[in-house]
Amino acid sequence: MRQIILDTETTGLEPAQGHRIIEIGAIELVNRRPTGRTFQKYLNPERAIDAGAQAVHGLTAEFLQDQPTFAAVADELVAFIRGAELIIHNAPFDVGFLEHEFGRLPAPQHLLTDLCTVLDTLALARQLHPGQRNSLDALCKRYGVDNSNRELHGALLDARILADVYLAMTGGQAALTLLAEGGGEAGDERRRSARRAKVAVEIPIVRAAGEELALHEAMLERIAKAARGKCLFRDPPPAAAG
Repeated sequence: MRQIILDTETTGLEPAQGHRIIEIGAIELVNRRPTGRTFQKYLNPERAIDAGAQAVHGLTAEFLQDQPTFAAVADELVAFIRGAELIIHNAPFDVGFLEHEFGRLPAPQHLLTDLCTVLDTLALARQLHPGQRNSLDALCKRYGVDNSNRELHGALLDARILADVYLAMTGGQAALTLLAEGGGEAGDERRRSARRAKVAVEIPIVRAAGEELALHEAMLERIAKAARGKCLFRDPPPAAAG
């Protein structure tokens, strides 16, 4: 099973108002494990950035003016995500922007739903935790995922954090330290160290001694008397012989 955890940063909130993607970050999971493959691009949006959006991600027009356009990286992005399940937090937002960007390209145009399936982790979190806050920061706190490096939003950083949150929500597999994962020899050594750390642990079984069993039976007897013989924690007495 191949999954891509994906996030974007944008110039504003509404693609219908001409807002554009300025960063795409994605990491690859195969069978719920990070492969070390990532996709990360800063993009020149060819327009101004809203002040509110810039306060969130910290990316400036000056920094982005020398970056490639979406059209220049579209084929590389399609090759990375094609055939995978996209895992996105608040998927309608990112999918809407990606569809808008693909729609600006000359033919043939891509529809994201033709390339991938999409899982919205915000919708999943709302099913699992109805009535609670389910922002990415709130989920990090709930599942014990370290997001201390998240002073500003960044697409690749948020994708790595979302990977930990998603794995925790869907199988209890958290704390993968994806931020420390990477390619090359250093990343390989970190993964080998992690595997060495996962040694088998033999859990001892401690059985009750005679005195402890007697105290336990005495407690059950008191419960049975208080409940007029109806104690769920002890076997029913044998039926009387007829």
